[in-house]
Amino acid sequence: MMANAQPLLSVRGVSKAFLGVSALENVDFTLQAGEVHALLGENGAGKSTLIKIITGAYRRDEGEVLLEGTPIHPRDVVDAQKLGIGTVYQEVNLLTNLTVAENLFLGRQPKRFGLTDVREMNRRSRAILDTYGLDIDVTAPLANFSVAIQQVVAIARAVDISGKVLVLDEPTASLDAHEVEMLFAVVRQLRARGMGIIFISHFLDQVYEIADSITVLRNGRLIDTVPVAGLDRLKLVSMMLGRQLEADIKRTIDPNTAKSEPLVSLRGLGKRGSVDPLDLDIRQGEVVGIAGLLGSGRTETAQLVFGIERADSGTISVGGAPVNMTSPRKAISQGFAFCPEDRKTDGIVGDLSVRENIIFALQAQRGWMRPLSRSEQEALADRYIAALDIRTSDREKPIKFLSGGNQQKVLLARWLATNPRFLILDEPTRGIDVGAHAEIIRLIIDLCERGMALLVISSELGELVGYSSRIIVLRDRKMVSELTGDEISTDHIMKAIASHGATGEAA
Repeated sequence: MMANAQPLLSVRGVSKAFLGVSALENVDFTLQAGEVHALLGENGAGKSTLIKIITGAYRRDEGEVLLEGTPIHPRDVVDAQKLGIGTVYQEVNLLTNLTVAENLFLGRQPKRFGLTDVREMNRRSRAILDTYGLDIDVTAPLANFSVAIQQVVAIARAVDISGKVLVLDEPTASLDAHEVEMLFAVVRQLRARGMGIIFISHFLDQVYEIADSITVLRNGRLIDTVPVAGLDRLKLVSMMLGRQLEADIKRTIDPNTAKSEPLVSLRGLGKRGSVDPLDLDIRQGEVVGIAGLLGSGRTETAQLVFGIERADSGTISVGGAPVNMTSPRKAISQGFAFCPEDRKTDGIVGDLSVRENIIFALQAQRGWMRPLSRSEQEALADRYIAALDIRTSDREKPIKFLSGGNQQKVLLARWLATNPRFLILDEPTRGIDVGAHAEIIRLIIDLCERGMALLVISSELGELVGYSSRIIVLRDRKMVSELTGDEISTDHIMKAIASHGATGEAA
């Protein structure tokens, strides 16, 4: 790229406030043709507001936006698309019950004699997808294909409609490593065609792999725009947080914990097609980490323990007494709590308030014949908003308007309100910003040091190593290793996942 080339997209001095609260303040942003430009910052930094202004979803209060040197004023998202600006979100915004071709040409179907020319639509769809190296049946429902392929279809549609600027908002959050590479191949191809791509992601490894430049926002303000090449990662994190982040978070493990009686004991617990029978003990004051690749049986194990799925073999004992874990209600009655992997689908109720989301589990535990009074609900919500630093304007704000990290804190508050003795966390830091990430890890360590027993599933091996008392490794739906003491390292976890001769042992 030529340094003096006219920018494809320029944002100059843009500001935006909501009800008197500043969301963006005098922000500049520049995107060149043929560039992947990462937009980074903690949740609440202003990234979404900036993107919505660029794409016409919001009207700016001050400043200007220029496309190829010409000021633009998109009235809405459709108007922005006509100008050449398209967006693809983490959750694919297409109609999965329609065919691939119907999704590609939705709202702009080729016509013949006043009717949709299905043959021509299918022909054009094949030609479009062929440029991305995607050979799929365009007449099949989009639902038949993986999330990664749906993302590529969404990108192909956005590029075909717009063709100048493409915004990718957390496009890899639900993809595995192979699917990410497939998506990045498409991104590189679009960059080579001269498109400007704005890439928003919490995955710094991916940012360093695909981006040419990085712009960091914090508290609605521009911190800096820098080239990726040669950028130190600790410096980048410091830019995002406004403070230094500790290089390592490591808890001290009490050797006496391993000698105490187990709080939860699994013996031969399993379910055909989900998890092979496994033995595991979990004690008060320890974090047992679960590591493994996607599909290894991590989430399935958690669901068996919490009664979401019914085991067809083995037993669960709590405090030495056998328990028939037939449902989550039974698990809650035993002092169990569970924060699921997909907080949007299985956790939060988006249209309800922060207060209502926090009191759910406690109200269920008490029973609906003993309702919490409004004053009790408000006191409980205020207590956990303060204790967990949940960033919301007030307790009555719908939770869907909170950032991902703050939604995760609300889910933790929901279960902590029940005063559990055993907490299961499935990917507690996925899809949240760096600052909230560190806060969640510190909370895990704090709960453990207070004597709670935790079972934590995470793809972030470094963080598992930092706080786990023990780590069990799953592969192909079976436990293949248990790591303790000096064995707890990312290297040993990877070797256990990759090894072919490992066998599981009882805890």
